[in-house]
Amino acid sequence: MTEETENEEFKHIVRILDTDLDGKRGVVYALCGIKGVGRRVAKVIVTSTGVDTGTKMGNLTDDEIEHLKGAINTVEKRLPHWMLNRKKDILSGEDKHIMGSDHVLQLRDDVNLLRKIRSYRGIRHERGLKARGQRTKSTGRKGLVVGVIRKRQLAAAAKGGARERGR
Repeated sequence: MTEETENEEFKHIVRILDTDLDGKRGVVYALCGIKGVGRRVAKVIVTSTGVDTGTKMGNLTDDEIEHLKGAINTVEKRLPHWMLNRKKDILSGEDKHIMGSDHVLQLRDDVNLLRKIRSYRGIRHERGLKARGQRTKSTGRKGLVVGVIRKRQLAAAAKGGARERGR
């Protein structure tokens, strides 16, 4: 192939699981753009389809992209049990690997369930506090916290307001 025909076939954006993937990145790292797919899962998917891991996503043929899509749809069979991201699902009890927009929706449903049953984690999520046991004395401050300089300014403004009222 010459460079001209290669440039014509190059795909700058490849669409898999309703996600636009960058064609300039390597296949493994481009697949990481899909929610629920990390580097290790992407590597398993790519090697199981027989696609070269060193190629760019945009250089893949349409057949290779279809093989990747098929591998992503059957990823639960290709991954070992310990690599799945949803073991013993609450409703069905199955082991699953959720990817794409389903991953975002499932996470939102899980947090809403925690809020509904009034668990400690659910209450922490409601209040916008840290929910995984992190320290909160000195980190995670946002919102109504007033810094030292701001306190001085507020105190000075309060004194000025008191003087004006006293006149």
